[in-house]
Amino acid sequence: MPVITLSVPIVIILLVLFIAVGGGITYLGLNLSGGLAEPESTGTPTITLSPTITPSLIAPSATNTPLPTPTPLSYIVVENDTCLAIAFTFNVSVQSIVLLNGLAADCTNLSVGQELKIPHPTPTSTPLATNTPSSQQATVEACEKIYHVVQENETLSLIAAMYEVPMEYIMEWSGKSVDTAFYGETLTIPMCLRSSIAGATVTPSPAPDYPAPELLRPRNGEAFTLENDTITLQWAAVGELRENESYLVQIVDLTSGQRLELTVAVLDTKYVIPQSMRPADDSPHIFRWSVVPVAQVGVDEDGTPRYRESGPTSGYGYFSWLGGTLARTPQP
Repeated sequence: MPVITLSVPIVIILLVLFIAVGGGITYLGLNLSGGLAEPESTGTPTITLSPTITPSLIAPSATNTPLPTPTPLSYIVVENDTCLAIAFTFNVSVQSIVLLNGLAADCTNLSVGQELKIPHPTPTSTPLATNTPSSQQATVEACEKIYHVVQENETLSLIAAMYEVPMEYIMEWSGKSVDTAFYGETLTIPMCLRSSIAGATVTPSPAPDYPAPELLRPRNGEAFTLENDTITLQWAAVGELRENESYLVQIVDLTSGQRLELTVAVLDTKYVIPQSMRPADDSPHIFRWSVVPVAQVGVDEDGTPRYRESGPTSGYGYFSWLGGTLARTPQP
């Protein structure tokens, strides 16, 4: 028999061809029979990030702390008091007194002995002083005035006849609403209106020589307690006083039910209030004081000096004084 000799490379090539043909036949058979499955596509997984929670800063709600309301002052109504006069004395409005005390709108239902609540005044800026007085102020300052202290058994009509000044003018210049003169009361007599009794034309007196005294002590609104047995009033000198001139000091207890008043003439620029003016009860009293330079023009039949103004009156000063003997906290 013939011998076939194959080299190694040829054997390898034949083997590869055999495998390739066999693989192709197998693939075709599977494809026709449906036995060949398509590979599933897995795809690229998508990573979903969880949302980041951002904390919200909640601003704290602001709490308004109300300012403490000052406790109202207490005032006892005395005879001839009006809401306007009380409001002027304490530097508040009439409406504030009406609203705080539930009074009638016209404030005509006041009664003697009635206790009123007085609100604290609202601070206001002090206007700059002007050197030009108003026409009304100039008329008041130009009028010669005499201060008369009512003596026992004196009536307003008798005093008007004594000075030959109409009674209604004395009432107006003294701030009175009734034609009754009270013992110890100081009345202002406008001597420039004296000739009006006979119907003559009134000629104002020359303008005062001195300026208005400047009040120095105590400070306006200063409070004095049980530790203060006496209080010293002090003011600036208006110039060198002449021989018959002095300072007339008027002190009024506005809180007293009897409206205690003291008028005294002094040569010095200070005056110590006597202990007799100190309140007897244990509540603070409101005092008003003023100073005016005066000249003595004579004396009455009972020896009481008669004065006329030598200059304008100072402004009013106010202070409080606690009386009584009990060491307790004063009620405003």
